[in-house]
Amino acid sequence: MRFLYSLTILLFLLNGPAWGSDNKNCPETLSFTVNKLAKKTAIDLCESYAGKVLLIVNTASKCGLTSQYDNLEALHRKYKSQGFAVLGFPSNDFGHQEPGNEQQIQKFCRSTYGIKFPMFSKTNVRRDNADPLFRTLGDLANEYPQWNFHKYIIDRDGKLIASVKSRVDPLDDQIVSAIEKAL
Repeated sequence: MRFLYSLTILLFLLNGPAWGSDNKNCPETLSFTVNKLAKKTAIDLCESYAGKVLLIVNTASKCGLTSQYDNLEALHRKYKSQGFAVLGFPSNDFGHQEPGNEQQIQKFCRSTYGIKFPMFSKTNVRRDNADPLFRTLGDLANEYPQWNFHKYIIDRDGKLIASVKSRVDPLDDQIVSAIEKAL
């Protein structure tokens, strides 16, 4: 029994935590495994989203920018069939504006804004405590979220092509143009 426990610890240390993808050809922007919002379902971002254009955004339910959910969903619906997805990551890092648990966040997003784009577990995005995904995006962009609804745009090759400040609406020409060019 002691041997199996030691072996398990050794394998964990060698393979690292669940954040890394096993796919060696995966771009660094997608080399993560994350859980779906309010579920224990693990999603390998590389396996699920490689080859797609992505808008990755940190969200919050009690923010003055929360109405951006409408336009994030509109973008997702408009371009989904062309290989695009919005990926939402709730965070309570700014002004404690995402205080609820994951079930509450999911219910709010669905009932208030009709969100159908993929949402993932509540996480940290600030430079000082960013999860591995947002640390990678922040380092590549040389810009971490300074508030809720910061947006990163990833092209089909997994390359970060834009980092967009929170106050820029998802339907702003800066974002739409970057998405359309990448598609």
